[in-house]
Amino acid sequence: MATEARSSETAVDLAIEGMTCASCANRIERKLNKLDGVTATVNFATEKAHVLAPAGTDAAVLIDTVEQAGYAAHVPAPPGGGAEDEPAGRTHEPTDALRRRLLISAALTVPVIAMAMIPALQFDYWQWLSLTLASPVVVWGALPFHRAAWANLKHGTATMDTLVSIGVLAAFGWSVYALFWGAAGVTGMTHPFTFTIERMDGTANIYLEAAAGVTTFILAGRYFEARSKRQAGAALRALLELGAKDATVLRDGVETLVPIGALAVGDEFVVRPGEKVATDGVVVAGRSAVDASMLTGEATPVEVRAGDPVTGATVNAGGRLVVRATRVGADTQLAQMGRLVEDAQAGKAKAQRLADRISGVFVPIVLAIAVGSLGFWLGTGQPASMALTAAVSVLIIACPCALGLATPTALLVGTGRGAQLGILIKGPEALEHTRAVDTVVLDKTGTVTTGVMTLQAVHVSPGETDDDVLAVAAALEAASEHPIARAVVGAAPAPVGAVDDFVAVPGLGVRGVVGGRAVTVGRPSLLDEAAMPLPDDLRAAFDEAQLRGQTPIAVGWDGAARGVLVVSDEVKATSREAIARLRGLGLRPIMLTGDNEPAARFVAAQVGVDEVIADVLPAQKVDAVRRLQAQGRAVAMVGDGVNDAAALATADLGIAMGTGTDAAIEAADLTLVSGDLSTVVDAIRLSRRTLSTIKANLFWAFAYNVAALPLAAAGLLNPMLAGAAMALSSVFVVSNSLRLRSFRPQKGY
Repeated sequence: MATEARSSETAVDLAIEGMTCASCANRIERKLNKLDGVTATVNFATEKAHVLAPAGTDAAVLIDTVEQAGYAAHVPAPPGGGAEDEPAGRTHEPTDALRRRLLISAALTVPVIAMAMIPALQFDYWQWLSLTLASPVVVWGALPFHRAAWANLKHGTATMDTLVSIGVLAAFGWSVYALFWGAAGVTGMTHPFTFTIERMDGTANIYLEAAAGVTTFILAGRYFEARSKRQAGAALRALLELGAKDATVLRDGVETLVPIGALAVGDEFVVRPGEKVATDGVVVAGRSAVDASMLTGEATPVEVRAGDPVTGATVNAGGRLVVRATRVGADTQLAQMGRLVEDAQAGKAKAQRLADRISGVFVPIVLAIAVGSLGFWLGTGQPASMALTAAVSVLIIACPCALGLATPTALLVGTGRGAQLGILIKGPEALEHTRAVDTVVLDKTGTVTTGVMTLQAVHVSPGETDDDVLAVAAALEAASEHPIARAVVGAAPAPVGAVDDFVAVPGLGVRGVVGGRAVTVGRPSLLDEAAMPLPDDLRAAFDEAQLRGQTPIAVGWDGAARGVLVVSDEVKATSREAIARLRGLGLRPIMLTGDNEPAARFVAAQVGVDEVIADVLPAQKVDAVRRLQAQGRAVAMVGDGVNDAAALATADLGIAMGTGTDAAIEAADLTLVSGDLSTVVDAIRLSRRTLSTIKANLFWAFAYNVAALPLAAAGLLNPMLAGAAMALSSVFVVSNSLRLRSFRPQKGY
């Protein structure tokens, strides 16, 4: 049970099963909130409920309340617990079951549609074969829709599931009646292509292809949606994977390896070079450089010593540290980042699907028209069979065949075209706000820049050469794994020789003997200790690099400072053009980074960004995005790091670089495989085009239904005319979606 003690309340997380749409989440939320002292939020995307209840509340009471609402619930296993495999099974099982349901239904439906639409296939008794094939699809394939419709009925609501269930059952029920008690079961019965509008007794007509086809089409849409929805929890799993699994605890001077769950506040633990810091704490002994890119996104490690705080999941890049734990479990920075991501996804999940909102109004209208038609024709003295035909025709024509294709076909073609261009779109929810996006927030490191430290400049004293100073420094730095050292080594000419007596001074630099010369590379204070102060010209170069936010290091040997090497993150070649193209789309670019202000301003000036927000932690990035949203702006966030994950999930449109971390990729709505910022423009354009196509498809799908309803109510619905119209509406939806294949990347700006 995920609980956190407070003075008078307990937090309980529940895993919810059986939700089919956002209205289900709202229904469960309302039911839980009716309990005394309970405040609940239900996340449709992650299928979880977070409940704040009075201290001592039994989880069984909450589970029972959820079950009374018509859904199932259970307490998930704790992260890192022994039952980790069980939730993983739960994560994949519903999608696998839905895929099996879809594949079996599709295999049975294809021949049913073929026989109904192609007269040449209508052999003797074809209608009975159609009934045999369609029955499992209607009963078993559409079972999720029937269950959801029943739950909706009990709560007095209507969604897309209600519309599907009513239409499918009406078409199937009428077909069974026509086969067994009407004229449709006779030998040689066919569906002739007669496009006449006339009042008729419909007992010679069957609609099995409509019942099976709608079920299969909408199952396909639900499968693609479920597959993308399942990825919402992957962002949280990716964050949890970043944490250490074990900790080396110091107890009575003895090092003991314990699971991370056994670590308590006040415990002292050892962090060796290359290991992850087990949990948030304070350094009590040792000195080292810690890779805090998880928080800041910056490649340059942070120097820490006794008394400095460190964060769990950051990496010790230097010497041995002893850390006292100050926060464990749900209180750590990593856990808080996970909650930020989950809360952001919960906010997005509360927006109901467009089809559900329309269905909530459309279903009651259809039912009213059907009942009205039945009553009117009976009241005017028409035969009961004719009146019943009109009423059932209304229900059948309302069955959303094209509606079932509207979203999945556009999404399938749009995502397929995006994949060809290196743009991965997660699902329809990812497209909701692309049309309205007017602000693009850019992370710096790894997004606008390469995220790799490179040598930018070499400044030398009179009498020295760039190559000589660089070669000597690289020979010494070759013995270090520090990112700055790797940048120097990578830019140097051939090394000048082996290093002897190498010493790393944590936080300051390195010393050693290269080719018989005692060489020092690092901060000016380290050179000062060796009586090698920087002359004025090198000091000026050093200070200027620092003002730009770059990282300068001094090089000296034989009693004199010889040069200054300037290292920094390099701007990607395409970034400036990409930002200009974003402006061309009417977007306002803003740089948001955990790096220091001078470094951020320096990079922003190179790429043409005027607004910069620097020195921010992950939670502050989320706050910055929310402030922009509070100003009425629709925000797209582009990032690549763990520290960007929560902001990516909070933004209206999260865009992750495919070269970034798993946590960022899973939290985002779109992923750019190449990591090229210029692809952001094409991603936004494609997303807008796909969303426009979905909306056009939905409009025409409903327009068909609305236009045909008066004919059905008047008893003038010829089955072939209805079938042809339904087929044509589906063909239009598919054809409209296929137009997305012609999307081309934008050239120039």
